[in-house]
Formats: sequence, structure tokens, C-alpha cells
Amino acid sequence: MKKILLSSLLLSLSLFATDGYKVYENKCKACHVEVMSKEHALKHFKELVAPPMVEVSQRLKENIKTTDEEEDVDRYLFILFVKDYIVNPNLDNSMCNTGAIETFGTMPSLKGQINEDEKQAVAEWLYDRYEDTKF
Repeated sequence: MKKILLSSLLLSLSLFATDGYKVYENKCKACHVEVMSKEHALKHFKELVAPPMVEVSQRLKENIKTTDEEEDVDRYLFILFVKDYIVNPNLDNSMCNTGAIETFGTMPSLKGQINEDEKQAVAEWLYDRYEDTKF
């Protein structure tokens, strides 16, 4: 009986969970293309408003690494960074390459435009969406 109750509770909570892709579509897509090859991005660099999300995810994963063998630790730190950066973006914490910073600058803050659940959902989506995708 306890297992059924717990399963029902978890299922109902997941139904109300914020969808990271929907947050991306509503808050990020206007500037960040979801997927683009490196070659295509370089060819159309002047048309981009911000780095493609696939590149953002890859650069963060390259830079946010621990010596801990548990991938969950890197994922956790990645999510913490993204949640903070999207409301407190600054040049000192940017992990973009120099050319991207010169072209795009730092992103505008989403402070007051995104809630905690949305920040969590989009940060998780950004990590998981590009798990085996290279820029």
C-alpha cells in the first residue's frame, strides 16, 4: 500500500514539474539556437544573436569538472552555475571563448523573468539535452 501511495505521489509531482525545453522555448530561444553544427555556426556567425545552446552546454561541461569520478557531481555543479548565471551574468564568470564574448557580450539577466522551478528545469535540460552531442 505504501508503495502505491508513494508511486502515485511521485507521478502526480512529475505531472506538475516544469519542462526545461518549454522554458528554453519561452526564455532562451529568441537568442540561442538549440542545435547547430560548428561549421554552420562559423559560416553564419554574423547572423547569430548568441552562441548556440549546444555550444553553451559543451563549453560549460568542459569547464565545470571535478576530480570526483561521480558524474552527478559535475551535473550538480553545472546546474548550480547555470541557475546563477542566467540571473547574474557577468564577464568574470563567462565561459565563452574570446570571439564569442567580443561578438555577443554577456547575456542580459533574466532576473525577475524566471522563477526557481524554471531555472532548475532549463539548467537540467541544458545538461541532459546535449549529453552525447558535440558542437
